[in-house]
Amino acid sequence: MSARSAPSLRARLSGLVLAAVGLLWLAALAASYGRARHELDELLDAHLAQAAALLVAQSSDDLDELARGHLPAADPDKPRLVLQLWDGGRLRLHSADAPDARLSPRTQGFDTRRVAGVDWRVFSSVQGEGSLVLQLAEPLAQRGHLARSVLWRLAWPLLLALPLIGLGVWLALGRGLRPLQRLAAAVAARAPLDATPLPELGAPREVLPLLQRLNALFARSAESLARERQFSGDASHELRTPIAAIRAQAQVAQGARDEVERRTALAQVIAGCDRITHLIEQLLVLARLDAGATAASATSAVAPLLQDVFAELAPAAAARGMALHAAAGDAALRLPLPPDLLRSVLRNLVENAVRYGRDGGAVCVEAGAAGGSLFLSVCDDGPGIPAEQRAAARRRFHRLPGQERSGAGLGLALVERIAEVSGATLSLDDAPAGRGLCVRLRWDAPATKR
Repeated sequence: MSARSAPSLRARLSGLVLAAVGLLWLAALAASYGRARHELDELLDAHLAQAAALLVAQSSDDLDELARGHLPAADPDKPRLVLQLWDGGRLRLHSADAPDARLSPRTQGFDTRRVAGVDWRVFSSVQGEGSLVLQLAEPLAQRGHLARSVLWRLAWPLLLALPLIGLGVWLALGRGLRPLQRLAAAVAARAPLDATPLPELGAPREVLPLLQRLNALFARSAESLARERQFSGDASHELRTPIAAIRAQAQVAQGARDEVERRTALAQVIAGCDRITHLIEQLLVLARLDAGATAASATSAVAPLLQDVFAELAPAAAARGMALHAAAGDAALRLPLPPDLLRSVLRNLVENAVRYGRDGGAVCVEAGAAGGSLFLSVCDDGPGIPAEQRAAARRRFHRLPGQERSGAGLGLALVERIAEVSGATLSLDDAPAGRGLCVRLRWDAPATKR
């Protein structure tokens, strides 16, 4: 969607504000009309009663003379009030535009009736000894016309003001949205790899959360770029050595003078290919984890994966006279890791124990539940790692000083990264026998069994 076709926040807010103003204006107008109509009805009712009193005062001395004919209408085109004078059941006097039928059966007070197809507001008053009833009435339509006239005089200034209100709202929103426009311009002007935080000083409170989220995104992007650069540099450096070794062994095999020398060189080539394959696998797992892959909520059974790892590493352990042991435990125990990550943890820890343990020693793997937590430990009885060097041993591509065994220095770093994404804690401790290294992972969760 282009910027031109995207919905406008300014137009949307202006519409919402004007709609709210219009609704409030209509509500206020309706309330004003209701109040004005009520006051108008009371005023006109008082006028009816007052007019009736004046007529009575005027006609009380000579009622017979007033009764000799019809009262003429004050304005035939615009009748306002009509008069009837009843003597018992006989109509003695009425105005020219009054109906012949009685306006109201009541003899005293106000009433609203429909007579001759017209709705009337009637005031009745008893005269003399009670034989005469004076009724003065006004058409309700006339009151409605007057009320609508009042309503229109109230409404038209507001109708004229509404476009001006809309213009004011539009200009005010344009000024209020300038921080967003400046933010958009600042983001658009940035270089693709620029992760410098945007300035938050002076930003409106409503824009500040967006700025903070953007800066957090830039920080994560910078961290990701730094990891990628470090990963690319380390990977290129670490892959260069085994590839050069494979090339050298291939050249030796190519120029070998006898079959034994050629086979030995080819065996070294195969071993080098195995080492570089394992290194690439470790690098790929690290890259996937650094890219944001998580352990989610998957679980895996420990026993079958451990059997596969023991079978894979048995030849290397046998070559050094080492024994691989799995501590007795629940065969159905599951750890909160996907199968591929749990297999990577087991293989790297057991392989490290086999590679750096002592000849003729043993490697013990134990998994279980204790104190409401899950744990996995891999222990050997080799020289171990001095306490002051254990933090450095967790770093990627770090090899301990004086180490004679080959390796890329990725095993512990990979296990620690997997522990981070799965919510586990990793610790390096002395082995229970007092000699060797014990690597432990612990998850603060109850044991999961199938």
